[in-house]
Amino acid sequence: MRRVRVKISSEAAGTIALTPVVVQEMPFDELLARIAAISGKDPRRIRDLLDSGTVVNGNSRLRWERLDFTHEEFAAALARLPDPDPARPFSRDACVQVVLRGGTGSITVTKDAGSKRRLFRRTSFWDTLLDEITDPEYVNYSYSDRADVYRCAATSAIDAASRIREMSVHEILLYCTR
Repeated sequence: MRRVRVKISSEAAGTIALTPVVVQEMPFDELLARIAAISGKDPRRIRDLLDSGTVVNGNSRLRWERLDFTHEEFAAALARLPDPDPARPFSRDACVQVVLRGGTGSITVTKDAGSKRRLFRRTSFWDTLLDEITDPEYVNYSYSDRADVYRCAATSAIDAASRIREMSVHEILLYCTR
């Protein structure tokens, strides 16, 4: 697999600071996935960003030398990126993260954190939450999270926790890996 030498530097806003530049040999497919997280799977936009040799992703700027590859190599690499699949059924077992959205913000709960059980509790928060999920609809594929995203409305049982009730949760996003 083709590897790309990428320089990664911090783009964090603030006072003048000296931060190290990290040089990393990155698989081309990983660089392509990072670019798709910003631009979506738009071939023209991805090609323009690859040709520019720089992209800002979150607090990091990634830079690389101009890449020479054929149209066929580019098309094959792009084809390896997952496509959104609205026909893909929701799988509770594949769910790795839940985002509870409300009027005052959002709370992200990972499967690892939500699966921890308190002493003398039979079920975890994660199990209770997913038991209440009914008929989520497919939203899209998130290249930045590398997961399919589903959405459903909040139910009264999910509103039971005081912190969640304070947020007035109205929407739940579920991130499921393939």
